[in-house]
Amino acid sequence: MGQAVGMQLMERLRLGAAVLTAKTVTFGVRSLRLGAASVLPGEIARRLQPKLLHLLSCQVKQGVILIAGTNGKTTTSLLLRTMLERQGWRVVHNATGANLENGLMTALLQNTNPIGTLDADFAILEVDENIVPRVLAPLQPRLILGLNLFRDQLDRYGEVDTISRRWGQAIAPLPPETIIVANADDPTLAYMGQQLNQNVLFFGLSEPEHYLDEIPHAVDSIYCPSCGTRLVYEGVYLSHQGDYKCPSCGFHKPALAIDSREWGQILIGLYNKYNTLAAVLAAQQLGVDEAIIRDTIANFQAAFGRAEELQIRGKHVRILLSKNPVGMNETIRAVNQAGGQTKLVVLNDRIPDGTDVSWIWDVDMEKLVERGGTLVVSGDRVYDMALRLRYSQSEIDNKINLIVKEDLKEAIATALAQTPANETLHILPTYSAMLEVREILTGRKIL
Repeated sequence: MGQAVGMQLMERLRLGAAVLTAKTVTFGVRSLRLGAASVLPGEIARRLQPKLLHLLSCQVKQGVILIAGTNGKTTTSLLLRTMLERQGWRVVHNATGANLENGLMTALLQNTNPIGTLDADFAILEVDENIVPRVLAPLQPRLILGLNLFRDQLDRYGEVDTISRRWGQAIAPLPPETIIVANADDPTLAYMGQQLNQNVLFFGLSEPEHYLDEIPHAVDSIYCPSCGTRLVYEGVYLSHQGDYKCPSCGFHKPALAIDSREWGQILIGLYNKYNTLAAVLAAQQLGVDEAIIRDTIANFQAAFGRAEELQIRGKHVRILLSKNPVGMNETIRAVNQAGGQTKLVVLNDRIPDGTDVSWIWDVDMEKLVERGGTLVVSGDRVYDMALRLRYSQSEIDNKINLIVKEDLKEAIATALAQTPANETLHILPTYSAMLEVREILTGRKIL
């Protein structure tokens, strides 16, 4: 008994030391304007108290909400957070997008008092899809929201089927009352959800009028996750997401817990309808009033870089993060629907982006080029992108005006100058490029 009490006391003392150190580091980093201190405090604190993630998350009164997927995490998290806060609950959220373990711990640490006490009703944690299996045990989430799985940073993650299997194996031991909200239109997540014993609910679209004309080139999972037979699609909404069935084993899109026709959506692009439905279904399960849910959707403001809109030098600018084939295809579709003749595409190959940029050849750039107008390109891999766009032209005298600028500041200035006063400049950057673009435009760092 005495030994157990001693152990508890030691854990508490180590927690207090870790928290105090983390807060000191945060103050120092921000005072020196070295960044937002969204990762480093957690990294240092974890060395002092290895059980930090569990000790902090278990203090969250109504539970942890874990949001994972290739695309849409930040937007969905912000939407759900807004709903919960308007219901009157205190919410902790890694809002900067720092979604690896150190980022999760930093977000929790920033909301503790100096001795490590955390006062929050919910914690919404966006989690990188590759670390989901590592954080489920310490977090013990009340609700897991699986948005989608697409090819993204193949140098780090591998194929989507591998990720979904790892997710399923890690979720299986969780308590049966754990709520799983999964995308029914994604065959890999639908199949995973059907194998679980937890409380699984599915969201998806029931709007055939939004079917694509054909399955895109950048498609990931059109084979049955149960038997390997090619799936038969009645229609596709986005990449491999759609209405499907297996002609061999009978696997098919599961029943939906939400009718997509009854709900509007946030921002532009069909992909944001998925984000909206995911947040709505999660909010319903957590007890948020319907009036609050609907009003939040109607008045939602975009997260940084996710269809975020800015006024710069008298010009309207919209930033659309584009970091993988499916994501960029969807932003191209949204940009084309929105109109406008000037676009800025920024391609980097840093760790947050993925060092392999071969994915740009899986993007239907032809649809962007066919619209004509001015395309300004920049970034670390500016010439790779310029070459890809040139190859997208059906003929060399195509009506596109391609401008190549190695310097990002010069590229932004050129794009703004090329944008008519009555139109919107659409910027399509990869992740690190988005951070650079926003810093140049606003003068503020995010990370």
